[in-house]
Amino acid sequence: MSTVEPPPSSETPRKTSTTPVATLAAVKTPTDPYASRERHHNEGHGRRLTAAFEALEAFPMLAESRNRVLRLFEAGEPSTADVVAAVEADVALAVTVLRLANRVDGRMRGRVESAVKGVEVLSPRTVHSIASKARTFDFFERTAVWQGVPERFRLHAVATQRAADRIARELGYEARDRLMVTSLLHDIGKLVLVHAYPGYPRQIHAEARTPEERIQSERRELGVDHALVGGVLARRWGLPKSVASVIERHHAEDVDGEAAVVRLADMLAHYTLGRSYMTVRSSVGAIPTWRATASSSEGEMDPPSV
Repeated sequence: MSTVEPPPSSETPRKTSTTPVATLAAVKTPTDPYASRERHHNEGHGRRLTAAFEALEAFPMLAESRNRVLRLFEAGEPSTADVVAAVEADVALAVTVLRLANRVDGRMRGRVESAVKGVEVLSPRTVHSIASKARTFDFFERTAVWQGVPERFRLHAVATQRAADRIARELGYEARDRLMVTSLLHDIGKLVLVHAYPGYPRQIHAEARTPEERIQSERRELGVDHALVGGVLARRWGLPKSVASVIERHHAEDVDGEAAVVRLADMLAHYTLGRSYMTVRSSVGAIPTWRATASSSEGEMDPPSV
């Protein structure tokens, strides 16, 4: 007996993915003159980002950071505070600890938003095991994939973290443990763009001088910006929304709350690393309202190397 095909109206509609990764993959790719010669010319925007996301899985830990963790255990069990401080000082270690901690079954699954909670969920001994097996890079090492990017990125990340913690102490901000993570990882999306687009950042930013101009250049040339990509990556890693949203919004025009603290700390970090300073017209006294308007600024900042 032959079967009768159902009429088109009775077919079950296909569901369209609306995840952030799917959204990024659907972005129309502009002409990109900076594609690596080793890549296929028809390689899509989404494929590039996906490959870069995967490459970040093996982002190396600073050898000195690894050694710092190992030294803590040489004389026995170290204090949890010392282990947390070591985790907060290294991008790769912090990411690994948070990713693993957020996968552990229990009441904290998907809710670990700080190194403090991460070490508590995993245990200091597990952190020791992670560090002992981690891929590392030396201070002056230029790896085949990342060249000299890891150390330049780490320097700015740690400088931003320190500035953010100082601001938080001055303001009496309570979520300082989480801020240590969001400020450390605020520019993680830049690592994705560095891997996906060999011309990033210098050729993509071109003549852009201010952070707002650089963000606009990224959106115009690539269809995305590093803050959005960083937020997507954080969610892909399974980090809490409270962390991902700060990373995603730290360059938003209506930035407020913790993202505003990170935004201000980011500007101060550029200053401490020798770049020209952007003066925010909003006074420091306005910051406790948890609203900073980075777009209402004057002055210039040199394009960052990462």
